[in-house]
Amino acid sequence: MRILYLHQFFKTREEAGGTRSYELARHLVRSGHEVVILTAAAAPSPALRTVDGIQVVKVGGASPDYAAATARGYGSRMAGFARFAAAATAAALRTAPPDVVLATSPPLTIALPAVAAAKRHRAPLVFEVRDLWPEAPIQMGALPNPLAQRAARAAERAVYRCASHVVALSPGMRDGVVAAGVEPGRVTLVPNASDLDLFSPDLDPGDLRERLDLEGKFVCSYFGTMGEANDLTQVVEAASLLADRGENGVAFVLQGAGKRRGAIEEEVDRRKLSNVVLLPAGPKAGAARLAAASDACMTIFKDVPILATNSPNKLFDTFAAGRAAIVNTGGWQRELVERHQAGVYTRGGDPAHLAEQVLWLRDHPAETAAYGRNARHLAETQFDRRMLAERMRVVLEEAASPEAQPPSKGAGPDAPRR
Repeated sequence: MRILYLHQFFKTREEAGGTRSYELARHLVRSGHEVVILTAAAAPSPALRTVDGIQVVKVGGASPDYAAATARGYGSRMAGFARFAAAATAAALRTAPPDVVLATSPPLTIALPAVAAAKRHRAPLVFEVRDLWPEAPIQMGALPNPLAQRAARAAERAVYRCASHVVALSPGMRDGVVAAGVEPGRVTLVPNASDLDLFSPDLDPGDLRERLDLEGKFVCSYFGTMGEANDLTQVVEAASLLADRGENGVAFVLQGAGKRRGAIEEEVDRRKLSNVVLLPAGPKAGAARLAAASDACMTIFKDVPILATNSPNKLFDTFAAGRAAIVNTGGWQRELVERHQAGVYTRGGDPAHLAEQVLWLRDHPAETAAYGRNARHLAETQFDRRMLAERMRVVLEEAASPEAQPPSKGAGPDAPRR
C-alpha cells in the first residue's frame, strides 16, 4: 500500500519537536507499506530524502517548526500556513497515485492539499485531528472575527465530510468531531503514545543534576512548547511563592522554545528566581535525560476549556519515564493520572495550588515513587507506541480496502477505483 502523508511539522528523533508522524511512518514502512511524507522547509532544500525507509519530500516557503510558526503574530502565522498549503497541494498533485491519503492537523489548512490529493488520485482520505481547530484558536482569542470563525467551522465540517475516516487523539477530540457531524463509526481514537525505548525509569541522566546545580533538590521539569496555550507563567508564579516561603529544596526546570519563551525568561530574571532553570529546546533524547533527572514532570496548559481535550506528548513520555505526572487540566488527563494513581492534579491557573502539590510530592517520597511506577505500567499497557501505531495501520488499511470505497459516479458496484 502506498501512503501519502501530509504533515507540515514532521520531525525525527534528532530534531526538536513531536515525533508522532515519524514513529508512525516508520512502523508503516516496517509493516511493508510505502510512505511518502510531504512536509515544510523554511528554505529551498533537496526535494526528496529517505529517512529509515520513509520518503520525505520537503516544500519550501513555510516554517517546519511548530513552536516557531506559532510564535508569530496571527496574520503572519496564517500566511505561513497558507504558503505551505499551496506548495503542498502542488506537490501532492504531482506525486504518484497513493492508495490512501493521511493528513494531520493542525493547522486546519492542511485540509486543502489533503482533499485535493484525495480527489485527484481518487484515494480515500484519513484525517487526523491533533487539536480541535478552529475551536482551539477561537477559545484562545486568536480568531476573534465572527466571519472568520464561521468560515473556519465550515472548512472543518467540509474536510470531515470528505474524509473516509477521522482519527482523534483524545476522547474529548473524538466527541468534538462527532459533535461536528461525523458518524461515530467513522472516528477512531489513537492517542499520542509513550516512547518506551527513549524514555525509561532506568535511563542514566549523566551529570545533568550536577551541571544544573540540582543535587539534593526535588526537581519538577517541563519539556515542550512554550506558547500561549501553555501559560508557564503559572509555574514561575509557583516558584516565586516557594522562594518567598524559603522553600529552597524545590527546583523547576523548563526546556523548550516558543512565543512565550522570552517573556518567561524576563519574568524569571525580574524576580531573581534561582529555583527556575531554563534550557533550550533540543532533540528528544535531551528531554528523556531531563525526565530521568527529575522527580516529577509537569504538563501545563492555560486555563481554557478546549485545552482539556489535548493529547500532549509530554504526558505520555512522562509515563514512559516512570515519573510522577503533574497535570493542570480536567478531562481525560486528570482522569488518567488519578484513576491510575500516576500523579497529581493541580487546578489550572492556580499557582498556589501547584506549589502545594509540588511540596506534597516532595514530602511524600514513597507515594511519589509509587506514582512513577504506576505511570510506567500505564505507558506499557495502554500507550505503547507500537500498539497505537498498529491501530493506525489497521485504520489506513481498512480505509484503502476496495470494500470500503463507494462506487464512482455512474459506475457499477464492481468498477475499480482507478
